[in-house]
Amino acid sequence: MTVLAHQLDRTLVIGAPPALVFRYFTDSDRWAAWWGAGSTIDARPGGRVYIRYPGNVEAVGEVIDVSPPSQIVFSYGYASGTPIPPGASRVTIRLEPHQRGTRLQLTHALTAEASVRDEHVQGWRYQLSLFANVVADDVHGDISATVDNWFAAWNEQDAAARTTAIERLASPAVQMRDRFSCVEGADELTTHIGAAHRFMPGLRITRDGTPRHCQGTVLVDWTAAGPDGQPRGRGTNVFTLGPDGRIEAVTGFWAS
Repeated sequence: MTVLAHQLDRTLVIGAPPALVFRYFTDSDRWAAWWGAGSTIDARPGGRVYIRYPGNVEAVGEVIDVSPPSQIVFSYGYASGTPIPPGASRVTIRLEPHQRGTRLQLTHALTAEASVRDEHVQGWRYQLSLFANVVADDVHGDISATVDNWFAAWNEQDAAARTTAIERLASPAVQMRDRFSCVEGADELTTHIGAAHRFMPGLRITRDGTPRHCQGTVLVDWTAAGPDGQPRGRGTNVFTLGPDGRIEAVTGFWAS
């Protein structure tokens, strides 16, 4: 019996439900999205695991166990045989529900000496960081559309239409903070927007440039223009998105 004498562990929270996260271990296109072009997986016991790293470095393995949507286990080694021969290590990934999405627990057990294990600590830290971003991009889809719909809700003068838009886009407990806002909850937010229309009639907010997204946090530049189309202010919003894809909080910074 092969003794896997050394192991490394890593735990992180992914902002997505377990069923969605698990697809990235069972579908070859999604698998390649975080490992690299040409990587594949046949997600059934005995199925082939293939990873193509930059520089044509190849890792290979075999699926040992797959239990959707909570666990996958596979062997892992390098096609060249160095520093880990094929079959000489085992990767176990477990998923469990978390209030912020999914808790991912990874264990990589190896026959090789501790120094080889230690060389892989940063490798997994990096690879799972790529993974978190790929999954977040999937969860949140078209970020530009989300942001544009948010600003459209702010520009909406009809109270009923505005309420419907905010309910679709945002969490019921959504928070808004900026120079003129310190509100909590969708109901208060929609009323607050209505007051903005009353005291600043004709003001419209539009996105400037491409939103920047990282794992559920989005930076967006904007311009506020008056009824004459002339700018009245500019700034940047920081959006916090939940694991369900909805907006949980917005902090706005007005340019000085």
